[in-house]
Amino acid sequence: MPDKPSDLVQGTLEMLILKTLALEPMHGYGVALRIEQISNGVFRVNPGSLFPAFSRLERNASIKAEWRATENNRRAKYYVLTERGRKALKQETLQWGRQIAAINSILEA
Repeated sequence: MPDKPSDLVQGTLEMLILKTLALEPMHGYGVALRIEQISNGVFRVNPGSLFPAFSRLERNASIKAEWRATENNRRAKYYVLTERGRKALKQETLQWGRQIAAINSILEA
């Protein structure tokens, strides 16, 4: 029986959104799908969590939104990583690395 999807660890969704948008601008559904694909289905992002995270990231100028045509020629709001977002991603990635190392140290003790 395959493992069921997991909830994201508190505070990681915004970092994963920033990382996903560092690859290319995307609409909300594309971001959720990409996170699920890259995590091999371990993380499934709930739209009820995703869109408030987009709003927080827009308010702090880490991302900006612009309307574009999708692959199906429909209009969708695409999110683009800003320079401030790139810096935030770098800082969050370093912090996450320190936290992972500390957790591993505890688990290996």
